[in-house]
Amino acid sequence: MSLHRQIGSATLTLLRGDITEQDTEAIVNAANSGLLGGGGVDGAIHRAGGPRILEECRKIREQQGECPAGESVITGGGNLKARFVIHTVGPVWHGGGEGEDDLLGSAYRNSLLLASARRIRSIAFPSISTGAYGFPIDRASKIAFDTVSGFLKNDSPLEEVRLVVYSQEDYEAYAFLF
Repeated sequence: MSLHRQIGSATLTLLRGDITEQDTEAIVNAANSGLLGGGGVDGAIHRAGGPRILEECRKIREQQGECPAGESVITGGGNLKARFVIHTVGPVWHGGGEGEDDLLGSAYRNSLLLASARRIRSIAFPSISTGAYGFPIDRASKIAFDTVSGFLKNDSPLEEVRLVVYSQEDYEAYAFLF
């Protein structure tokens, strides 16, 4: 089950599936600020990708410390189909009055900027911050869609961006925007 939309020269795709199985050049990890794995998407990517991803994350932490909300870093893909993993930290939901919308938009935008700087042509995103971090799915899906769409309208080198959601409920929230 998937939906597609052409934006500029890129295709934006919504699909229900497993982020760890995407065959894009890069996948995005909804990481925590420690970059050392965790639950949800983060744990699944670290398990599927193997120990090389964690080793690279440790080196990044040694160089720069933790990764703040809204920021992104990149590692190799380890055992994944994707060559790269872009680790981005979404905000924890505190009711919407602590800049959560802007931080979530930054997490998507900074991931796209990092991919573009590396000349990555295809990338897959999970629904950032909507699991354990509690960001409301309807609000988060609109921020994700608007941020990615706006980025692709500006002559992006990206050819394909996938929004990969795991549940039917999340799929329906995103599908409403397509």
